[in-house]
Amino acid sequence: MKKITKNFQWIYFFIVVFAVFSACDEPLEFRETLGEDGSVPGQVSNVKVENLPGKAKITYTLPNNRNLLYVQAEYTMGNGEKGVAQASYYQDTLEVVGFANTEEHEVKLYTISRAQVKSEPVIVTVKPLDPPFKTVFESIQVANAFGGYNLAALNEAQDNIGVMVMFKNDFGEFEVNNTRSIFTKSKSIDSRIRGMEAKPTDLQIYVRDNWGNSSDTMRIHIEPIFEQEIPKSDFRPFVLPGDAPQVTNGARLEYAWDNQLGWPNTSFTNQTTGGSDPHIVTFDMGIEAKLSRVWIRPFPEGTRFYFLSTMKRFEIWGSTNPNLNGALDDSWRLLGSYEVIKPSNLPYGTDSAEDQATAAAGFNWEVDLEAPKVRYIRIRCLENFAGGTAQNINELSIFGTLE
Repeated sequence: MKKITKNFQWIYFFIVVFAVFSACDEPLEFRETLGEDGSVPGQVSNVKVENLPGKAKITYTLPNNRNLLYVQAEYTMGNGEKGVAQASYYQDTLEVVGFANTEEHEVKLYTISRAQVKSEPVIVTVKPLDPPFKTVFESIQVANAFGGYNLAALNEAQDNIGVMVMFKNDFGEFEVNNTRSIFTKSKSIDSRIRGMEAKPTDLQIYVRDNWGNSSDTMRIHIEPIFEQEIPKSDFRPFVLPGDAPQVTNGARLEYAWDNQLGWPNTSFTNQTTGGSDPHIVTFDMGIEAKLSRVWIRPFPEGTRFYFLSTMKRFEIWGSTNPNLNGALDDSWRLLGSYEVIKPSNLPYGTDSAEDQATAAAGFNWEVDLEAPKVRYIRIRCLENFAGGTAQNINELSIFGTLE
């Protein structure tokens, strides 16, 4: 009898478990990707359009149909090709992209069943705002600079765009120079090209997007100003009162100009506990020069450049006859105040591939062209990426003219 009772208990247990799992099927709303139901699904309704730069966001209400698998939008992009956007039945929004103008465009919205049966289309009209490749093109400014030129533009939509820069080849024909072109989605575009000969040069520029849409082409005439790298052979530390101490485990200030990367060939100042004053380092170039820019490559902590003692906000000062008491008085001239901006704006401790490539190439910091010649340089770190004031310089170079 006890045996029979136990058997009934097990049977009851399995019945309960089966009932529980059966009850869970409905809320999960599992839908297979293929089905045999060939009926035409219902259409979307309550369609609303939000026009955006070069694209449009479409919101809708899904039909009450368990046979539905996804919603598909079909339209013609700016390059003449068919555009397709899809959203699963879990969503009520999709984006149509790749438009090249602000004209009205027809978009057909279909619902697709599990058996891949299309509904009748719901036709909506979108009227995108100015596409990013056009607004970026219209914002481009190019200016002569020492050893090259500066190109600035604004990418308000933060879309992926390419600013294509063309130079003449050996046959006198303009062709794209990929190393001087810019591929980014950053809001602020700032390209500073150096290393060019000081002679008149013609170039052409246009902007394109990910879908093959292109702007007009502008023709630019530049005249780079003569620039040379100041020889590092006579660079020497010139420690003044108030300068920050270097770390004691190998790094030294002179490693900032030894043309070697990596540890310990880098300059590090030592952040004392509780220290909050700006960290300053001073050195003597050994010769007077009119400066155009200072190139600084930060030291990477592992693969992270925008980290720990990498300078975020800092100043560069110059002098020909500094006060030996270390004061930043009238014997010094402020050459520039700077801020390092991470292209991706990702959180602290996380670098994108573009972030790393930008920092690994080093930053060029333009100095005040009205400043007189200087011999002594001071770099004053106001804030690093960790929130302190210690600074690191993996390598630096100084450019200008000795004339």
